[in-house]
Amino acid sequence: MAEKMTCGVAVVGCGTVGGATATLLTRDAEILRARTGLDLELRHVVDVNFDNARRLGLDESLFRTDLQAALDDPGVGVVCELIGGTSIAKTVIERALAAGKNVVTANKALLARHGAELWAAARRAGRCIAFEASCAGGIPIIRALSDGLIANRIDALYGIVNGTCNYILTAMTRQGQSYGEALAQAQADGLAEADPTLDVGGHDSAHKLAILAALAFGRQIDLDAIPVQGVDKLQLCDIQYGNELGYTVKLLAIAQRRRTGLSLRVGPAFISKQHPLAWVSGPFNAVSVYGHATGHTMYYGRGAGAYPTASAVVADIASLASGTALRAFEQLGIWPDRCERADQLSVEEVSSRYYLRLQAEDRPGVFARVAAILGQHEISISSLLQHEPPEEACPQAGVPVVITTHRAREGDVRQALTHIDALDSVMGSSVCIGIVDEHPEQL
Repeated sequence: MAEKMTCGVAVVGCGTVGGATATLLTRDAEILRARTGLDLELRHVVDVNFDNARRLGLDESLFRTDLQAALDDPGVGVVCELIGGTSIAKTVIERALAAGKNVVTANKALLARHGAELWAAARRAGRCIAFEASCAGGIPIIRALSDGLIANRIDALYGIVNGTCNYILTAMTRQGQSYGEALAQAQADGLAEADPTLDVGGHDSAHKLAILAALAFGRQIDLDAIPVQGVDKLQLCDIQYGNELGYTVKLLAIAQRRRTGLSLRVGPAFISKQHPLAWVSGPFNAVSVYGHATGHTMYYGRGAGAYPTASAVVADIASLASGTALRAFEQLGIWPDRCERADQLSVEEVSSRYYLRLQAEDRPGVFARVAAILGQHEISISSLLQHEPPEEACPQAGVPVVITTHRAREGDVRQALTHIDALDSVMGSSVCIGIVDEHPEQL
């Protein structure tokens, strides 16, 4: 039998994911040798606090407080940056590349903001950055886009890529919980941070969308140009009305190829209960990809958590150690440092169907005025629903009027709602949620 190749590994950051990665490398070393033909040797665990490392029973002889000790070790071939953030983490990656080490990271915020710059630095150093764990935990979506679907022109991508939000929306949909109740339960179950803003505000999903869209379309993506809405303003009554109309609400990260550019956005959207994404519940993630040759493929699994994410990190280590990742990095033209900037369409140019809810006074002529305004903006009404939900689900004054539209430009819908909200018979601000139809397959 051929001698197994040894690759030394340094794990930088021994928190939830770093600790799980170190555990897999040591506890499952024999499994990894048998499956990969590689000896992936954990040589350094770098951090400033080793409480978690000790709880996990890691060998204290591996503990380092100085990153340079790992960078100076000629036996280290891969450095895993697992500390998060966009400042110190960026420095760690840059130092590792300059020292001639390949890098694995799960840092979606850093790659979404500085990916092209870091990939260019890796290319200058003759090294590679692997990042499977950055977008969907244990789901191998990066490999799908950069390998399994490489023969495709990707036309669209729809992702449920934040488990916290999906858990909250599942609880609101199935248990009838309010947003506040569902968030509190998610925090109690360890599925939401004490400060959940990054998740529930939609920005975590936007980071992941920027990375996935860059690979899917072979373009540099401007993170700041992605329109983002979160789930923190959703009301239970809208979820209930949507359910009556045959829809489930999900926080979707959407990327679509249009004739004039790329349409990217993150926000709550209604999808048919028959769509496979509607079945994704609790903390699970899923990504639907539409290719011109494959049609629709979907990737489902645990999008976060210590060991699912560590599974992706260790897979990247093995890919780097075998040389597979570096060859793909050198040969493929999909990496953002080799691509032009995308032409990203403004949210006003998005065309969709819409769910609208307004609170109106119960008197004659109100709906006629609303319908007239919609017509003036070339928005056609598809259906009308009017009955009062339980008071606790929709406590605003007035009678709720729910309208679904045929396909319309979002810019036109926004202008129409501005005029509708200005009517003296309409109370407060109207609610607008996009309705996402099944993407047409180009087979």
